[in-house]
Amino acid sequence: MRALHGARFVARSVHALLLVSSALLAPLGPSHADELAAPAIEESPEQAALGTLDAFMAAFNARDVEAWIGTLNFPHVRIASGGVAVFPDAAAFRNNFEFARFAEQTGWSRSEWSERHVVHAGPAKVHVAVVFTRFREDGSVLARYESLYVVTKQDGHWGVQARSSYAP
Repeated sequence: MRALHGARFVARSVHALLLVSSALLAPLGPSHADELAAPAIEESPEQAALGTLDAFMAAFNARDVEAWIGTLNFPHVRIASGGVAVFPDAAAFRNNFEFARFAEQTGWSRSEWSERHVVHAGPAKVHVAVVFTRFREDGSVLARYESLYVVTKQDGHWGVQARSSYAP
């Protein structure tokens, strides 16, 4: 995981350096700057999956169901609580979850990733073993859960396709 963060830092640093260099060379004229411009750095499947999980958690904590749905791919599968739930589309997912009820029933205020490890990665699917922690309003830990998230690329969109969790 540290190697991934290190690689991301290097890639961003190189990209920033190229942008600064291009700006400094702009007075030479567009033809010279264009010759030195680097091609766009493409995000790896691992980076895309972890970015999707960041957006997933941010939307969840914001209690923004539409943004949360935007981090998913459908059909979406959740294996938890002794069962399997399959949501064929966004409408089915939207109609099955209420943040207010969830918070009231569990005492939940927010969640965060405690651990994330890419287990397998291919061009259009990444398996990520995670541990997430749920917190109460006062910041105390409500619970920690191990899970496996499957993040897929569908029509150019990276989204969480499946979750298998020990969370209720």
